[in-house]
Amino acid sequence: MQKNINIRNKKARYEYDIISTYTAGIQLTGTEIKSIRESKARITESFCEFNEKGELFVINMFIEQYSHGNYYNHKTKSERKLLLTKQELKKLSKEVQNVGLTIIPLKLFITDKGWAKLQIALCKGKKLYDKREVIKDRDNKKDLARLKKNY
Repeated sequence: MQKNINIRNKKARYEYDIISTYTAGIQLTGTEIKSIRESKARITESFCEFNEKGELFVINMFIEQYSHGNYYNHKTKSERKLLLTKQELKKLSKEVQNVGLTIIPLKLFITDKGWAKLQIALCKGKKLYDKREVIKDRDNKKDLARLKKNY
């Protein structure tokens, strides 16, 4: 078992402009947390939605079934409840409904106490020309770094 589990959503920073980030707990079953501790989870295609009660859920998060879980095993892609304060939930729901922003998970990690946490971000989708500018800026930075290295 690895000491520090750090599962990232690498597409998120390319596809979205990040406005603000939050750290949320996740409501998991026993076999789900054991699979996460073995680093067998993906959050690349996942997103977050509110239900009619105002609770926040992460959708499409893939957690592989635990190898020793027998009939107590969990579903690989199910909705998992996120645990935030009431003020954070109200603020996020207002932003999503009024402004049309989305909530995307950025990072899944385990704290020192052993709790699974999900870093989520309030995001706005990028246009194609924004993505091209990001690529161009990144290439320029690489070229400058090469030039500085030679001198």
